[in-house]
Amino acid sequence: MIFGINEVLTPEELKLIIESLDKADFVDGKTTAGWHAKFVKNNQQLNRQASCFKDLHELVKSALKRNALFQSAAQPKIIHSIVFSRYEKGMSYGRHVDNAFMGNQEFWRSDVSFTLFLSLPASYQGGELVIECSDDERIYKLEAGSMIVYPSSTLHRVEPVIEGVRLAVVGWVQSLIRDPNEREILFDLDTARRSIFAKEGKTVEFDLLSKSYANLLRKWGD
Repeated sequence: MIFGINEVLTPEELKLIIESLDKADFVDGKTTAGWHAKFVKNNQQLNRQASCFKDLHELVKSALKRNALFQSAAQPKIIHSIVFSRYEKGMSYGRHVDNAFMGNQEFWRSDVSFTLFLSLPASYQGGELVIECSDDERIYKLEAGSMIVYPSSTLHRVEPVIEGVRLAVVGWVQSLIRDPNEREILFDLDTARRSIFAKEGKTVEFDLLSKSYANLLRKWGD
């Protein structure tokens, strides 16, 4: 399941991140790429030792934790390996799949990936996120503060930046629900029961859907 979420960040949060990154130290993005992805990764990322990294990391995690759509669809057990990336003119990230496990001593599974756009689309040319599906490619270049969420199992790439600077946050989720089809079923159930509750309150139908939702969580939860 691939979906977009608008206005993940408030204007104040977006402004704070941009101002912090403008003054921060960036390093070669290859430092966090898998052995084969290093051959196609050409970008920069915020140095994890930078004084602003911890605060920005927590800001993004807090924004995701309060977003009901993200929580319902991704079912995050842990949000991990957040990277603040920068692409200048000529930089790109070629076709690759994300590592199945990430972390240093921890081994966090990557079930769900996300790209949170920070730059205004008009401020740079190129730099589109391209996700390969079974029969086509989907191209994304979202408004600043908006996010695309997609399975970590997909092949994807970032097209070369032609002009300007592309700033984005990328990260990964180890989900409580490992199987993407099961996550989608739960998301549909949750959406349906919330819609019923909003229109009619706590009805018999709402209770039955909530019972099925909770029991499937117990059955499929990891």
